[in-house]
Amino acid sequence: MRSLERHRDVAAYALGVLDEAEAFRFEDHLMECPRCAAEVTEFGATTRQLMLYRRSTPRFVHPLAQPGPRMLDGLLAEVATRRRAGRRRLLFALAASVVFAASVPGIAMMAEGSAEEQPRIVAATDTRTGVWAQVTTEDEASGSQVELKVKDGSGPRACHLVIIGHDGTEETATSWQGPGHDHPNTMMASSSLHPEDIARYEIRSAAGEVLWRIQPS
Repeated sequence: MRSLERHRDVAAYALGVLDEAEAFRFEDHLMECPRCAAEVTEFGATTRQLMLYRRSTPRFVHPLAQPGPRMLDGLLAEVATRRRAGRRRLLFALAASVVFAASVPGIAMMAEGSAEEQPRIVAATDTRTGVWAQVTTEDEASGSQVELKVKDGSGPRACHLVIIGHDGTEETATSWQGPGHDHPNTMMASSSLHPEDIARYEIRSAAGEVLWRIQPS
């Protein structure tokens, strides 16, 4: 890869869209290029905003999507059903109120059981390297939404978060050039693995050294 092409990979690296081999080569370049290291750090805020936008945006629906052939018939049948029900609504009002009162405990139990799964949070400090990290994982239809907070006081270095599944699958969720101070660096990422499929998280240096490791509870 030529030097100019490496510079152009800053955005792709910061957004985590490079494959593992390309990310590894770019991390080698980061160690010798202060300009790219600074730009990767500056992309952190942009990456976080894009991830937040993704979480708050409804699932994509293709603009040319068409209704099924029986949708119109279904809608007409629904209108007819509602009109017939309107004639009987007054008669059923009292009975419905009694049924509702009797079913309140059951409704409460259903609401409690259907609550969204709470985010899973794990945090620890590696006693050998001094790296502290916190990983927050939320389940999504396509996998997991991941928030990573890292404190690394050893100095600037290129690192990446690797998520390992119970089946041995490894994914590089995000990469960064560590600022080398005691204030946490926050990054947003995603994984195709659901929280229950994740065996552990690892932070690795560009050279492949494991700086931090934890298993979700």
